[in-house]
Amino acid sequence: MTPPLRVLLTGAGGQLGRALVASVPPGVELIATGRRSGDGLVALDLADAEACRTAVRSHRPTWVLNAGAYTAVDRAEAEAELALAVNAGAPRAFAEALADTGGRLLQLSTDFVYNGSQGSPYRPEQATDPLGVYGASKAAGEAAALELAGARVLRTSWVYGPVGHNFCLTMLRLHASRAAGREPLGVVADQVGCPTATHTLEAACWRAIGVGTPTTGSGLEGRILHWSDAGVASWYDFAVAIGELGVVAGLLDQAAEVRPLTSAEYPTPARRPSYSLLDCSGTRAALGLEPLHWRTALAAVLGQLRDAGNPAPGGAGPEPGTAGPP
Repeated sequence: MTPPLRVLLTGAGGQLGRALVASVPPGVELIATGRRSGDGLVALDLADAEACRTAVRSHRPTWVLNAGAYTAVDRAEAEAELALAVNAGAPRAFAEALADTGGRLLQLSTDFVYNGSQGSPYRPEQATDPLGVYGASKAAGEAAALELAGARVLRTSWVYGPVGHNFCLTMLRLHASRAAGREPLGVVADQVGCPTATHTLEAACWRAIGVGTPTTGSGLEGRILHWSDAGVASWYDFAVAIGELGVVAGLLDQAAEVRPLTSAEYPTPARRPSYSLLDCSGTRAALGLEPLHWRTALAAVLGQLRDAGNPAPGGAGPEPGTAGPP
């Protein structure tokens, strides 16, 4: 009898983590961790390197799926030490411990490791050049993870889902309030990338560690993978679509008027790449997953919200024009 694949998941209380917990495939024994214990989660502080090493030594996972991260892009400019501890120190600690126990690491990363200066999709093998503390901390985490033989990095972009704090849920709330007051909504239009729904990203994560494929990772030639939904969008495009499809889904009575802003009109403490589209063609082929256009994925997420009886999701999240990467 084949022993179960033991996976230690970090960030299990976050939007991607919750999607991964809800979709655990047969044959996987999941150890779900979060910043706090409760609701089936084991407490694990990613800022505590020794706690990360201890978790690996105690549970001896086949894989650590490191979906937890410090994601406050603007606040990272003032909290660089904490961002580096979580985004770079934790993967280094996991890699060090896994080198002793024989396990492997899948490190989730972000399009913000690129500077956005090119006008074509970034390939996995291209050198990183982040613009701010958040991107630099994630790039350092990639480098630390890849020191472990057999580790993989999975970069993604503009992650959102039906739970958590994200651009989609914030925009639904703002569409509802601004439409009611007949006020326009301003969103940045000169930052281009691609939204990625958690239900497509979780499928890519499971495939990346060999679950659901005929043989464990045999089709993956590179150690760095790119995954986002298909198509291209600006934050403005995304906000407009959320309003349009929110009305279709019955989540909104009316969409607010959305006005395009430049990044200069919406200054933020952290610089963001103006173009961060990822070339996912090789990863899609290797994982055997068909791409889903971001508008189709968005419609599915809004359908989940409707079916859950959540008419106009609230909660804190990025303000209009700001990014919310993983």
